[in-house]
Amino acid sequence: MGFVDEAIEPVAGSFNAESMATGEPGLPMEFVWRGRTVKVATVIKIWRETGPCSHGSPEQYVRRHWYEVLTTEGEVMKLYFDRQPRRGQPKSHRWWLFSVREKKGG
Repeated sequence: MGFVDEAIEPVAGSFNAESMATGEPGLPMEFVWRGRTVKVATVIKIWRETGPCSHGSPEQYVRRHWYEVLTTEGEVMKLYFDRQPRRGQPKSHRWWLFSVREKKGG
C-alpha cells in the first residue's frame, strides 16, 4: 500500500504504560484505522524526530515519536505521535499512520 499519513484512533486501555512512565507517549497496541481494528504484535524500531525551538532559542525539541511495528495481520506499519496537534486538527489527532507494507516473505 505504501504512503498513508492518516489519523488513527487508539483503543482505550491499549497504551504501553511502561513507556508512559518514562515520559514518552504510550504506543497504542491496538488502534482503529479506516474502521478496522489493528493490533500491534511487535515493535520493530523506535526513533525521534527533532527540530529547532520556534521561539529563536538554540535548543532542539522532540517533534515526533516514530514507531515501526509488525501487526498481527503481518503488515509492517510506521506510526508517529505528533507532540503538537496539526493546525486545524482536533487535539485528539496526535497519532498517525504514516505507511503500510506487507511483511517481507509474507
